[in-house]
Amino acid sequence: MPFRVFATCDLGEAALTRLRERGYEVDVYPQSDPPPKSLIVEKVRSGVDGLITSLRDSIDAEIFEAGKATLKVVAQIAVGFDNINRVDANRYKIPFTNTADVLTEATAEFAFFMMGAVARKLWSSERLVREKRWGAWHPFLPFLGDEVTGKTVAVIGTGRIGLAMIKKCTAMDMDILCYDPAYENDRYITGIQKVMDVRHENDIQTRKTTIKYVKFEESLAQSDFVSVHVPLLREGESATPTYHLFNEKTLGMMKPSAYLINTSRGPVIDEAALAKALKQRWIAGAALDVFEKEPLPPDSPLRDPEIEDRCRLFHHFASGAKETRLSADPDIGMAGRCAQGLIDVLEKNYGGDVTKMPYVVNKEAFGK
Repeated sequence: MPFRVFATCDLGEAALTRLRERGYEVDVYPQSDPPPKSLIVEKVRSGVDGLITSLRDSIDAEIFEAGKATLKVVAQIAVGFDNINRVDANRYKIPFTNTADVLTEATAEFAFFMMGAVARKLWSSERLVREKRWGAWHPFLPFLGDEVTGKTVAVIGTGRIGLAMIKKCTAMDMDILCYDPAYENDRYITGIQKVMDVRHENDIQTRKTTIKYVKFEESLAQSDFVSVHVPLLREGESATPTYHLFNEKTLGMMKPSAYLINTSRGPVIDEAALAKALKQRWIAGAALDVFEKEPLPPDSPLRDPEIEDRCRLFHHFASGAKETRLSADPDIGMAGRCAQGLIDVLEKNYGGDVTKMPYVVNKEAFGK
């Protein structure tokens, strides 16, 4: 019997073709909006072997109960898995996979571009032109932006994407302050400092720059840009929770001239507090690719016209590059890695040992 798979979203033709060429029966939800949970339950209860999901889908005990007779794997096309109840997955002994690594560079690249876009007022400039309000050239009117080169950036979270962001900021002659509550990658930071030193010694950059780990409060107080790259951890899930890490208190620690950039998880920032900080000019601006609720609600305070000139809003697009999203190669694309995670479990690769499968997240449920 061929494996039956239900996908809550389209992975793209290349990845789906790869599965179908292996004999899989793949049923793809055809709409761009997510399917109702009741439909996912119905499809799982019908006897599918695999379920392909995205961050939009709530995967919990109700889903696992519906699939307890046949469901063997949940393959998520995303790095994050906040939508999957890990405790429930472990209780039902259902492995779930994610697509880490392949979107690292694309996400860091976009975070870097967001930083430049909000600081140099790209949106305001283009709007001026499109609305035919661009008058005679003037040295500082109607507005000026802030340069990125040579400034200080705080990288909050030095996992894969944070490290990739550091690498890109190095090329802009930036001083870099790092904060990570869980692990300090001293080897990487030492290597970056060596690169900085070589650039300075060879006149590639005129000013000597530095990189170092500091306390969270220090990183906020001293930086011109704060780029967030932490996972979402709620109270009780970790000794160092990140839910609303940026709130009225911590936003108030930032420089009035500083910008906040977030490509991590929406709930890391208290959006009401951020809107207040922007309106009262506690900080100079913010650029966000993720939100507490997605899509961003029509009544979100972040949509306030009063702050639109200094608040850039993107549609969870940081990894939205063609190769990163759609390549069927698991070493290149999220679609390919999602498909491979599914294949590994269903076809019992790695000798059927789930703990050895590279894309399975909840390995702890399958230890000896």
